[in-house]
Amino acid sequence: MASAIKAQCRKVICIGRNYADHITELNNTKPKQPFFFLKPSSSILLPGQGPVLRPQGTKLHYEVELALVMGKTVRDLDPEDSKGALDAIHSYLLGIDMTARNVQEEAKKKGLPWTIAKGFDTFLPISQEITKARLPDPHNAFLRLSVGSEERQADSTGLMLYRIPRLLAEISRVMTLEKGDLVLTGTPKGVGEVKSGDVMTASIEVDGKELEEGRIQVEVQDREGRYRYAET
Repeated sequence: MASAIKAQCRKVICIGRNYADHITELNNTKPKQPFFFLKPSSSILLPGQGPVLRPQGTKLHYEVELALVMGKTVRDLDPEDSKGALDAIHSYLLGIDMTARNVQEEAKKKGLPWTIAKGFDTFLPISQEITKARLPDPHNAFLRLSVGSEERQADSTGLMLYRIPRLLAEISRVMTLEKGDLVLTGTPKGVGEVKSGDVMTASIEVDGKELEEGRIQVEVQDREGRYRYAET
């Protein structure tokens, strides 16, 4: 159950720049090794809940990603140990990593952390749990995201620059991966802006067939409250 996954999740680790065309579209530099950042578990938005809330003054972007649900504690994993890495995964999810892009861009220019850009409540809609039997090869799945009737993202997980065993090895040499942690494996090209009233639909396919439990559909609405983007 997705609700149990959120309850057990202590941290969400997100891999940045893991698809070449996405690096190009944001004018970023290809990393020489995998790098990652964190989202708080409080950003998780469970299936059927919503909407995604756009904070005042932000330029809100979507990024569809395959997520790993860790099933055991992993520390200092050998990057060549593919079996050990895959055995450490309990199951999968589809996720949408929401980003306040203008907040992130300002932080990058000034050399500041960009936790705020990724950390708002509702900034990680997830699907229901996808069992390993339903996704036998996480590098052979197809991700899609549409806004309204327009398809924006559509690419294979086979295009990852760094594969999952390398990702888990790099993370686990820095911080212990614990049971229940989520790892987002990066987003393909096609990221873009959504505004209040837009409806995002994300899906995952295996061998051309959509996995029903991996579908996300969620609306975007403007967020009320005290936060309003202002230059740091």
